[in-house]
Amino acid sequence: MKFTVEQSALVDGVNWVSRSLSTRPIKTELLGIVIEATGEQVYLSASDLETASKAHFQAEIKEAGTVLVPGRLLAEISRSLPNKPITFTLDGTRVLVTSGNAKFTLPTLTVEEYPNLPELPTTTGVIASDIFATAVSQVAVAAGRDDSLPTLTGVHVEINEESVTLAATDRYRLAVREIVWEPSTPNFSTTALLRARTIADAAKSLTGTKNVSLSFAPTTSNDRLAGFASDGKTMTSRMLDGNFPPFRHLLPQEVTTTALIEVATLLDSVKRVALVTDKTVPLRLDFNNNTLSLEAGAGEEAQATEAIEILLTGEAIAIAFNPTFLADGLTAVGTKFVQISFTGPNKPAILMGKSDKDGTLIESYKYLLMPMRYAS
Repeated sequence: MKFTVEQSALVDGVNWVSRSLSTRPIKTELLGIVIEATGEQVYLSASDLETASKAHFQAEIKEAGTVLVPGRLLAEISRSLPNKPITFTLDGTRVLVTSGNAKFTLPTLTVEEYPNLPELPTTTGVIASDIFATAVSQVAVAAGRDDSLPTLTGVHVEINEESVTLAATDRYRLAVREIVWEPSTPNFSTTALLRARTIADAAKSLTGTKNVSLSFAPTTSNDRLAGFASDGKTMTSRMLDGNFPPFRHLLPQEVTTTALIEVATLLDSVKRVALVTDKTVPLRLDFNNNTLSLEAGAGEEAQATEAIEILLTGEAIAIAFNPTFLADGLTAVGTKFVQISFTGPNKPAILMGKSDKDGTLIESYKYLLMPMRYAS
């Protein structure tokens, strides 16, 4: 095997597939990246048996071949080299990597022992990459981090002919985003539960392209796979087992109080006032007479208060939230203003965005936040 490739193309491909490298492999070969040179293309692939990533790019191939090399070392070397052509040459059981005056020799792993990687399911539909990345990031922030509750570490995906709905929860908050998309398969509908880290990483990494193709195996399929593809890159991921909890009934249809607040002002106040307590200690909020008073700390401990102007509609209300979760929601709405809607001091609140004070409420994204008990 011998080929020459531009450094930028190599780095782009290696960075993509290295996301699927195993950190605790059950076999040594899973530490590697497969390099296959054939025709005028070089194909890279890596897998941890839960996800599998592939990339391909054009290269000047003088001799075809396939080899398996240590993945993280290849990634570090490719990023360290200058922006010049890089030549790979297989010499026995070692691969020579040269660029200008720099030369590296990499050991090879047993490529014959590398597992067969799954194929991408049939394309289900297409979404603009920037919209997909934003939607996933808005939802993934609410996913759980406790691996002992795997169902809550995922992003729930609902597919129908008109839209894609994403949802995630850690039991203390719930984020839901609906996206209009272009379906490729008529009358197709399915649900999937994907690892939040996996889908968030894939979506963020594909923002440099125009569109992302989504692929979901039918619910009747034995091999429950989802896939993402764009511009020569693909990723497949096995779906999580279990059922995502029902969530739509948690979103109230009627509210008693709404508060319209500038996001930047509220976010800065939340961060300042929360400095005096632990990040999990309740932050108290008192909504009254177009003023929001924030308070943290009590007794002999450090305390902080701050008041900001708001536009309040409905009854006055006092409530408390986890300040970190509140800040996450304010950041996720992605608009200049946020409307916080309440049905009572002991019931969840909902955050939705507005581009300006008189603008239309953006209901495609909803961030539901559970209140916390606090000492009055």
